[in-house]
Amino acid sequence: MKCFVTGAAGFIGAHLCRRLLAEGAQVLGIDSFTDYYPRPVKEARVALLAGQPGFTFVEGDVLTADLDALAAGSDFIFHQAAQAGVRASWGQTFEIYTNNNVLATQRMLECARRVRPRKFVYASSSSVYGEGRERPTRENDPKVPLSPYGVTKLAGEHLCHLYEHNFGVPTISLRYFTVYGPLGRPDMSIWKFTLAMLRGEELTVYGDGEQSRGFTYVSDVVEANVLAARSKLSDTAFNVGGASTVTVNQLIRQIERILGKKARVRHEEFAKGDARHTEADMARTRKLLGLTARTPLSKGLPPTIQSIRDFYGL
Repeated sequence: MKCFVTGAAGFIGAHLCRRLLAEGAQVLGIDSFTDYYPRPVKEARVALLAGQPGFTFVEGDVLTADLDALAAGSDFIFHQAAQAGVRASWGQTFEIYTNNNVLATQRMLECARRVRPRKFVYASSSSVYGEGRERPTRENDPKVPLSPYGVTKLAGEHLCHLYEHNFGVPTISLRYFTVYGPLGRPDMSIWKFTLAMLRGEELTVYGDGEQSRGFTYVSDVVEANVLAARSKLSDTAFNVGGASTVTVNQLIRQIERILGKKARVRHEEFAKGDARHTEADMARTRKLLGLTARTPLSKGLPPTIQSIRDFYGL
């Protein structure tokens, strides 16, 4: 089995590569090391993969690379690469998001049109829903993004549908809900809160802290990708949500208990583009993909925090 993974130095991409290699796959990963967060975090992820049998890593940009040559013979393409960040997607930086999330996805689908993989799995986001009409959010609920980032991820889903409908590229989109885990993203709340507490610094909460998130452990997200690739279904999208939904204030209290430290909290205005609440309805994903989120926050948070301590030597 040969797999092509974009965003292989990213949080989810690196964990996915590790799982595929453990199953005996030949994995070619590509990543451009965008500067959205510090490169050393991404290098640490790649270092865990380097030297493993069957793994090849290419530092390159999906927008300019010879994708056909890289993806040749691939059974599965996992398009995880993206420009992350809801709050950073406003204003002049929007061009970065259109390039890395829309144009890059279109280039990957053009590649898939020629390479003909058995499945093209696209990493989408819960941001496509916006606030969500109901909780938990179902796949057929309205898609009304609150941020430019969400707009670009929804555009990627539409491109997947177009390339399946017009060119027969078998696609599945996975809508991730607030993913966390070891060697995660430094811009996400768990990493930022943990690091601030370890250093005795103030941490920033946007709004009153009563906004909630459905936290999804990275191994459950990886499992969703594997199941989607193997599924006979295509031209559809699935929620990928976790086993725990908590408020930001509750999250801080859990981190405090694990670290044995008290947080110093500074409140700022609620950020534009952020949904007040996110929670995935997983009924359809369980039924059609066979995915059950196995990792509650109480189980996934300790190894996540330990990885942050290890990275900084704290």
